[in-house]
Amino acid sequence: MVQFVHPSRDDITLTGILAALADPMRLRIVKGMIGKTACMSCTEATPCPDMAKSTLSNHFRILREAGLVHTSKKGVENRNVIREEDIDARFPGLLKTILKFCD
Repeated sequence: MVQFVHPSRDDITLTGILAALADPMRLRIVKGMIGKTACMSCTEATPCPDMAKSTLSNHFRILREAGLVHTSKKGVENRNVIREEDIDARFPGLLKTILKFCD
């Protein structure tokens, strides 16, 4: 079974978050997922349904390693949710501020 590596709350860094969100597609993915409490599959969360699965998996790996998303396995699907609580605990208001200026 696949084991996903997630940084602990204390290991989430500002540099890692900003680097992950520097890519426009990852920024769009996070923007589409923010505020949703239900886990989303990678294909549900992507703003570009024609994206190759390998590219999408890479985007979610980068988001996961930066501490932005939590990924769990449900059957054959990877389910993702934004780690808003953890990010807000480390950097209060950061995500909402970044996404506010990205309209």
